[in-house]
Formats: sequence, structure tokens, C-alpha cells
Amino acid sequence: MTSRAPEDAYTAEPFVPSRGGLPALRRAAADCRGCPLHRDATQTVFGAGSTDARVMLVGEQPGDQEDRQGKPFVGPAGKLLDRALAEAGVDPGEVYVTNAVKHFKFTRAEPRKRRIHKAPSLRETTACAPWLAAELAVVEPELIVVLGATAGKALLGSSFRVTQVRGTVLEEEIHGRPERLVPTVHPSAVLRADDREAAYRGLVADLRTAADTLG
Repeated sequence: MTSRAPEDAYTAEPFVPSRGGLPALRRAAADCRGCPLHRDATQTVFGAGSTDARVMLVGEQPGDQEDRQGKPFVGPAGKLLDRALAEAGVDPGEVYVTNAVKHFKFTRAEPRKRRIHKAPSLRETTACAPWLAAELAVVEPELIVVLGATAGKALLGSSFRVTQVRGTVLEEEIHGRPERLVPTVHPSAVLRADDREAAYRGLVADLRTAADTLG
């Protein structure tokens, strides 16, 4: 009988270490084979920031630049997010940034053409959930900023709609721990918006709510 590959189980659980802090998690995540996305991605892109961060920002998945550099939010959307955080009064030294999915999912129109972002499926997001749960357990942020629909569904379930709750403070139990969350749009949605300035102002307003909540 042919044995199944680890990714066929669609769960990262066997790869998550039971002990150790963020460095141990990051090392283990580099070898994650919990779903098929690892096959085409350049590398795992784990979260970045301090264990003592007061705020955890959760996005969707790494983009092209993140996949190449191995760091979250270093592409155009990340640069826009940095600017919005500064304008909203959120101290970058108090922020931990990560994604619901740790590998870049993409498609190509033709061989050797640029890689085009493709949204992860619910099954892929669920497979990666143990990593996000482990990050939350180690960092224990005072507030989670939810960036976009995929992150929201990963944390709050499939009924989440960012347009219905953005800019509000939610109190929910996440992975057995009470959490405060402020949802907003993903910065990449600002870059795609017809009225980019208005979309950017909305993002800053939501992030200002997060800053005010922290006090």
C-alpha cells in the first residue's frame, strides 16, 4: 500500500513543536509540509516581531516579495501598512506581524511569467491554523488587528465579513483564550481600490481605533 504524503492530511499540527518560543516555532515552520502549498513556494514565511508585542497583525498569506525574502509584509502592501500604522499612532516596536497562511499560493498565466497571487482555500487556511494558534499562545497580544477576509475567517469562522465589522472592537474567544480584535481591510485591497486615497484613509481610521483601544 502506498503511504500518504504528510501534506495529504492538511494539518500543520505534527510539525508544531510542543515547547520553545518564537525561534523554535520559526525553525520548525521552515520544514512544514502540512499542506501542498509548500511544494511551489520558495520558503515558509513566518511571523516577525517581539514576543512582547502588544499588537498582532494577521494578514492573509505571503506575496511574491515576501516569498522571495522570507519576511512578512515587505512588498508594496507592507510598505503601505507601515505608513498607515505610523499615521495611526501605532508603535512599530509593539507590533508582531504574521499571516494566516505561511506559504505563497500563486498561479502563472504562462511559464516564466510573473507569479499571480491566488487566495488560499479554507482547507489550506485551516491546515495552517496550528501555527497561528502557536504564535498567539507565545506572544499573547493585547489586541489582534485582522487584515482582510481570509485572516478574519481563519480567526472568527467562515461567516466573517470584514465590511460588516471593520473598525470596531470585537471580543471573542480564539483558540481557548479571550481576545480583543479590530478588523480592517488588507492593505493590498487599498492598492487595488479605484479611490485609493479614500481607501487608505479608511485603513488609517481603523488602525487609529486599534491605537485608541490600546491606550
